[in-house]
Amino acid sequence: MIFLELFSSKKTVFSYHPSSLKQRVALCLVAIAFMSTVHASVDDALAFAYEASLPYAKQYAFRKDAWGGDLGVKEKKAVMAQLFKGNDYWFIMASDVKNAKVSVHLYDALGKLAESEAWQRTHDKKHCASAGSHIIPEKTGTYFAIVEVLKSPEERTPWALVYGYKDFKEKDLKASK
Repeated sequence: MIFLELFSSKKTVFSYHPSSLKQRVALCLVAIAFMSTVHASVDDALAFAYEASLPYAKQYAFRKDAWGGDLGVKEKKAVMAQLFKGNDYWFIMASDVKNAKVSVHLYDALGKLAESEAWQRTHDKKHCASAGSHIIPEKTGTYFAIVEVLKSPEERTPWALVYGYKDFKEKDLKASK
């Protein structure tokens, strides 16, 4: 309705409620700037997650599927994934916040810890933190990656989680022992 009034009147857009329109434009610009800043931090965390997965990249196919967001210290989030018997998986989490510490652990549908190994690292030179969790599922089913920010200087810490997989072979198990 307001648009019809604008076009049918002789007034320009800026002469019609100038303070209200300017305030709305300014508010929109602030909102867009804030959203792009938050999004950039999750994008940076995602870049660090893929970088932390590089030692596994020759053996594992890392998917473009990724999860991310922000968490407070000691706050956890469950990420659900369908995993298949016969595959070998690595889940890698990262944050771009300097002096943060993150973790990821894998659980089966009954809430039982199902990972075979896990690690956490803080990269002082890169100003990021990462964590990884490895699993060779005993059966096909729903599993949960529980991500957590253990420590951070920020109130909310951006994070991202990626995963890679490969076909599991018995010789891989024997070689790892």
